Formats: sequence, C-alpha cells, structure tokens
Amino acid sequence: MVRRAEPHLVSFQFVTTKLVNLVVEFAGYTTTVEQTNIQLGEALYLIFLNVRPQGDAFSTDIELPYEVYNNTVAVDLSRFSYKASPTLIVPKVLTNVLHGSCRNPHHPSKDSLAEADAYVAKSYINSDERPSLLILSGDQVYADDVAGPMLVAVRQLISVLGIYKERPLELSLPNELESQLYIRDGHLPKEPWQNRSKLTLGYWTRKDEPHFSSVKAGNHLISFEEFVAFYILNFSSEAWKLVEPFNFKIDTLNTKHQTLFEAESRALTDYIATLPKVERLMANISTLMMFDDHDVTDDWNLTPRWEQNVANSSVSKRIINNGLIAYWLFQGLGNDAQSISGDLLPGFLKSFQNDTWQFDKFDRAINRFGQWHYCLDTTPKVVVIDTRTHRWRSEQDFDEPSGLMDWESLMDLQDVLIHHESVLLVSPAPVFGVKIIETIQAIFNTCGEPLVVDVENWMAHEGAARKLIDIFKREDTPKETIILSGDVHYSFCFSVQARFGRHHNRIWQLTASGIKNEFPKGLLAILEKLDIALFSTWSPFNIFTKRWQLAVSKHKSDYGNGRYLVSDSAISLVRMEEGKLKHYTLLHGTGEVTQFELN
Repeated sequence: MVRRAEPHLVSFQFVTTKLVNLVVEFAGYTTTVEQTNIQLGEALYLIFLNVRPQGDAFSTDIELPYEVYNNTVAVDLSRFSYKASPTLIVPKVLTNVLHGSCRNPHHPSKDSLAEADAYVAKSYINSDERPSLLILSGDQVYADDVAGPMLVAVRQLISVLGIYKERPLELSLPNELESQLYIRDGHLPKEPWQNRSKLTLGYWTRKDEPHFSSVKAGNHLISFEEFVAFYILNFSSEAWKLVEPFNFKIDTLNTKHQTLFEAESRALTDYIATLPKVERLMANISTLMMFDDHDVTDDWNLTPRWEQNVANSSVSKRIINNGLIAYWLFQGLGNDAQSISGDLLPGFLKSFQNDTWQFDKFDRAINRFGQWHYCLDTTPKVVVIDTRTHRWRSEQDFDEPSGLMDWESLMDLQDVLIHHESVLLVSPAPVFGVKIIETIQAIFNTCGEPLVVDVENWMAHEGAARKLIDIFKREDTPKETIILSGDVHYSFCFSVQARFGRHHNRIWQLTASGIKNEFPKGLLAILEKLDIALFSTWSPFNIFTKRWQLAVSKHKSDYGNGRYLVSDSAISLVRMEEGKLKHYTLLHGTGEVTQFELN
C-alpha cells in the first residue's frame, strides 16, 4: 500500500513472509529510504518504508512512477501496475478524492473498491480525472462480524505463517474450532442483569448485558494473533492461496449454521476474486484511514456504562486492546508515517517475551495514546478526527450516549479549522444525519437501550452538538467545509448553512457507506418517506431539533427516480475546484454510477 504521501515524504506499507531489504526508487529523484521491520510471526513481517527526496521535493499533483528493489534486484510489480510500473500522486491541490467506509467481506454486495480500481484504470486516459487520495473513514474491517469460513481461514493462516500468539485468555471456549463457530458470543463476558440500571428494560426482563453487543458476534475475534491474520486476509489475495477454509467439514455444524457457512462461502469467494484489483488500487494511490467501532467492536465506547463494564473485565479489556493494537499496526502507523504513532513501537516490541505477546505494560501506553487524529497539508486541508477515544461522557447518567468528541478535542478542532478558506473534514459518523433515524434512536435511548440502535450521532449529546454548531457559525471558520462520513450503510448528500449571522459559509455533508455493506433497502425507503413527511422545511418538528439554527438542504440523486438516501454498496468520488465541491458521485460495486444534484 501507498500510505501517507507528501512533498518531502512518501510512506509505503508491505507485508512479507521473509525479512527483506527494500528500496523504492522514483525516476529523476535521489532519495533516502528508512525501513521499519515489525516481525509478527515466524514467516510474517510488517514493513514500512519512508522515502524522502534529497534536494528538491517530490512534484505534486502529477503521476510519479516508482520501482521497488529487494537487495538491488527489481521486484516484479506487474500485477500492481496499470502501466509499465505503478505510479502515485503526491496530493497538494485536491481535485479528485475517493472516499468510503464499511467494508464487510462476506456481505453479499459487490466490493466497490474493485470499481474504484476500474475508475483509476480509466482515468489514465485523462489524467485530470485521476484521484490523488483514497480516504477510508471507518470499519475497514469487521472484527465483531466475522464469517465462519473467514474464521477458519484466520486460524489456518496463524498456523501457516507461524503468527506469534499472546497468552491464552481465561475463556470457557471449546478447544476445537469446529465447536466454536457461531457460538463464541455465548462465552464472551456479560454484565449480570442485577448490575443494570432499573430504568432499563433489561433489568426487569432479567437479561444479562453482553460486553460485546454486536448481534453478529458469534465469531468475534478474540486473540491478538486472530486480529493480525484477519487484517492480512482482508487485504491480501496471496494470503488466501495459503489456506483452504472452504474445505471445512460443515457436517459438524447444525443445519442453520451449515446454511450460513455455505452462503458466506459464496460471498467470500467473490470477495477473494476481486482482491487483486483492490491491491492494485492501493499500490497506486495514497490511502489514509480512520477507525470506527467495527474495527475494534460494535458500540466501542458508546456509553460510560459500556466503558465501565469493559474496564471491570480483564478478558474484555484484552480483546478491545487487541483490536486497537491491530488497528495501530495495520492502519495507524501509515496515517502519519510513524511520526507520532511510531513512538509506541519500542514498547510494542518489548512486549514479545518467551515466544508470546505479553501486553500488560503496552496496554497502558496505547490506551494513553491520544494522537489518532491527523491532518494533511493540502488545499483544501484534510482534517481527520478521532470520534472514538476522546468521548464527552455524561456525568449524570452512565447509560446516556457519550458525545463523539469531548470539549478539549472540540476546541482543538476549532483551532485547526479557523483561518482556512476550505477544509475537507473526515468524521466517521455523519455530523448532519437523517432526522427521522436520529429521532428513532432518541426514542430507544429514552427507553434505556442505546446499544440496540447504535445511538452514535453528533446530535445525541447536548454539549457536543451545541459546541460543534457554534464552531460552524464562527466567522473565521472555512467558507467551504466538506464533511466526509460513513458508518450508516447508506449514502446521501446534504448542504448546510447558518440561518443567522454574517458568515456566508456552506457545509457539505457527504456520506458514503458502505463500500461492501448496505442498509435494508425496503426499510430505508419507508424511513425516507417518513423523513420527508415529518421534517420537511415547513414542519414544526424542526423546532425541536438541536440544529434548528442551521438550514439543512437534502440533495436528490439520479438513483431510483430521485432518491436522496441510497442503499447500494458504493464508494464516492468527490470532485473539487479551487477548494469547492464541484461534483459528488457514487461508484457502485455493480458498475453503476449515481450523481447527486448540487444546485
């Protein structure tokens, strides 16, 4: 993968089965290369190369061909290339950006990253259309929603590559994988119903509260080695050649799970077939990422009660930290080219003792780490925010949803936004969502069940919502703010302007979700009609929403005769001109294209 790319630095990320000495060369440049090796198994290495030009900086916004050498021998990159060799663009003035989120390998929809690859291949004919940046804004992996054959492949890959293991967790899981498939959730920690609030339905129905609240947690990842293997299988076609998960004898499963295993196998087979296209895409475009909950587990840090329950369980803490460490390795280190995240590396390497990972000390370091957010100095400036680990917790009710960012983080965001003409703001969850859906979430929250419907919208927390709106109303914030979001498994385009004040700015809420996931289409159609009926411009219900000071316009698409909510796997193409939004397009996994009306 090509990761962070700037005029004075380009970062590359490799996974290899042998320790190699790699060099990346750009035609016309003399460079220095800094290689970082992280051994994760007997035959598994995660390698980062930071390539810096000597003298002149890398040219920006044009194609730069590159070659990779292993001990002076050229590596065959033909399968990663659109032309003779792979190329990349160091972004400076952004005109075309790809963005998406929510990529679930066994969802029956098509992987729209493969369609992004097809688009980049076509853009070589007209280089002005070629995207210079790929932004993945959350749920790049689904650690809490793992297919049966995927878990089989994970366990097989651990053995084949000799992936280093951590100390076994104190869980009552059956020893054999055949007996674990689809029933792991029953063995994961739960909070006794007696400890639940009497204001919740769960207390009165005497229902224990799972720490891992995903409804599809039957194959939830547990150990660190499972997370490592899972990441590799999500992005590497070569890794699948080392395993045979579809030869698994399903007669050990019950009839329901046999049917599910076969359906997931069909979806994964299609997914594996398109992985080479995804690999080619990521070898030719700078790719930046940010976590959301499924990268670790569903509802991660949703409420103070959830955090408290996990903190009181050594097993739950261990699983959550395994997910966070894996994110840091496979996503976080490339986002900032190890400039800050690399400070964690010495402590991580010291955690490998006596042939096992022992993370007791490292857990404290990674939980204290507060720099998951980052920026990219382009025009418009790219600002990627962390909405998971700096939450604004309710002090009155531990069962209330936390604000997505606390006061200090919002003040830092304000400092970053001011005095810019335009900004590309990456928020995993939409800042301006669909009102009817947020209303339904509020009803469930009032009933004491925020985990049931993932009450994770910006407006769910009074303090965070009002502070964010105040930031957007300031006169020194950007005239054009383009917010890229995902999370919700449907796509839409809203524009927002302040009803009052002298600051004539425009905020675009561009939501693209999912890359390989979809919201139930029939249900979304009903919700769209309800939203139009209850929250149209003239509706008095708008007075009761927290964003009444802002005018929100919904933009129709050419999908389904003018729908403004689109549930179809897609990745978005954001086109800008002089920092302002020009076009917003969805590239569907099926090859179809959807355009939103911006006027």
